[in-house]
Amino acid sequence: MPRVHTRFGSLRYDSRHVLHFPHGLVGFPGCRRWLLLGDRCCPALAWLQSIDCPEVALAVVSPRRFVPHFQLRVSRQELAPLQWRPADPVQVLVILTRRGETLALNLKAPVVLSLRSGRGVQVIQSGPLPLAYPLALPRRRRSA
Repeated sequence: MPRVHTRFGSLRYDSRHVLHFPHGLVGFPGCRRWLLLGDRCCPALAWLQSIDCPEVALAVVSPRRFVPHFQLRVSRQELAPLQWRPADPVQVLVILTRRGETLALNLKAPVVLSLRSGRGVQVIQSGPLPLAYPLALPRRRRSA
C-alpha cells in the first residue's frame, strides 16, 4: 500500500480509493490525486487530502446539510471528465473556509465526485451563488 505524509500524519491508502481530478482544482492545478478522509470529531466534515501536494488538505461538506435549498446545475459536458453515465451515483461537496471567526461554504465552485469512476471535477456555477456563504454557528457560552 502506498503511503503519503500529511499534516494528519503518515497515511496508508489503497490506490482504489484515490480520486482523480483530471483538471485539478481551482488554485491547485497540479493536485490531481486526492483522498477523501472522514473527520474523527465531526461526522458532517470530511477532508480532501492531496496526494500530489501532501501539505494541501481541504475541508469539505455536503452543501445540502447546511443549505437545504442548494441546487447544482451542471451540463453533461462539465461532467465529461467524470466518465459519468446517467445511472451513476455522484457526491456533491463544497469547500469550507475560515474567514476570521466565521466559517463559509464556497457554493460557487462545488466539487462533484463520481462514485463509480473515482473521478472528480470542480464546477464553477453561474448565477448568484456566493463564493463565501457564511455559516451561522452556535455561540460559545462564556464562563463566569
